[in-house]
Amino acid sequence: MADTKSFTEVKNKILSAHENVALENKLRFYNTWAENYEQDVAVLEYRAPVLAAECVASFFKGDKERALVLDVACGTGLVSAHLRRMGFCQFVGVDGSDGMLDLARKTGLYQELKQCILGQDTLPVQNESYDIVVIVGSLSVGHVPVRVIQELWQATKPGGYVCMTTRGNADNQDYKTEMERMVRMMEEEKRWSCVTVNEVEEWERAVSEHESGYISGTVYLYQRTY
Repeated sequence: MADTKSFTEVKNKILSAHENVALENKLRFYNTWAENYEQDVAVLEYRAPVLAAECVASFFKGDKERALVLDVACGTGLVSAHLRRMGFCQFVGVDGSDGMLDLARKTGLYQELKQCILGQDTLPVQNESYDIVVIVGSLSVGHVPVRVIQELWQATKPGGYVCMTTRGNADNQDYKTEMERMVRMMEEEKRWSCVTVNEVEEWERAVSEHESGYISGTVYLYQRTY
């Protein structure tokens, strides 16, 4: 296991990633970060994976052991690990980073793992196949375009659930507004209904130069209607 870094070291690493906006550079960053990812996000007190998993587990009323879960932007498997502890058993993971997928594979959690650049490649899954679709941490500025939400809906079975998160920090406000506009539009079209929206004040430690303390974040849970 890699040595635990200080908060300042992790903060500088994250800020350096924000400077590299080109896709090739971002993939290289995540491939090299994979080995230390879980230790580093623990330093950030990153709560999104467990909060999303708790939200799903609280509202899902079906058979957890038989439920098919699609973990989009799965990283090393943090969300699925929490869901496994809550009784879910069947996971398919998708991520753009080979390095992250290698570590996710070593967990033994996933029945299948797929490499996909979200927003560039079509989500490599069959439509209407999953009881639960989760995407945690990637719906934010500079990462995954908002239009990917449509693909999450397509992958979900009618009656199934889509769980999404985004950050509430200043740099992400425009993205969050666009994301919520898309979510509301799909609700108005009766493609899904809102189950819960959970605003969390202490989401993770702030890394931006003009913010301190903790940033907020939001967990969204929607149920597909048709």
